[in-house]
Amino acid sequence: MSETFVVAVDGSPGSDRALQKAIDMGKDRGVTLALTHVIEWSAFSFHTPEELAERHKRREEELERANEAILSPSEKIAKAAGLKCETIVLHGHPAETLVKVASDKGAENIFIGRKGQSKMGTLLFGSVAGSLVQISPVAVTVVP
Repeated sequence: MSETFVVAVDGSPGSDRALQKAIDMGKDRGVTLALTHVIEWSAFSFHTPEELAERHKRREEELERANEAILSPSEKIAKAAGLKCETIVLHGHPAETLVKVASDKGAENIFIGRKGQSKMGTLLFGSVAGSLVQISPVAVTVVP
């Protein structure tokens, strides 16, 4: 069984750097990359049946856009570097969802780019990378 790295991808420059770091660290080891994009979503909202149907339609459209605009370019880069990879798009809380993917895949590391928001923004809202470091049972590589 090959080793797996989970790479959080969102199309940002930080995400691109995290992907490159995972490629650099995994290339000689034959690592499989699980390129994962999480669309933030909360189940804790109440809607009418009509609103739920519309929301489902929007979720499906989001999944399609994420695959085309974010995951496909990352997948091409990973494959060009000679690595096996798979793409995953899920709805949920980003840090919790990345931890679940890592657990499901038996990953040894999660790579995530740091966005560099302001100190006040981080203080008020936290960060996905910060949350991930606190809750992950596997190593987390935060790439500046």
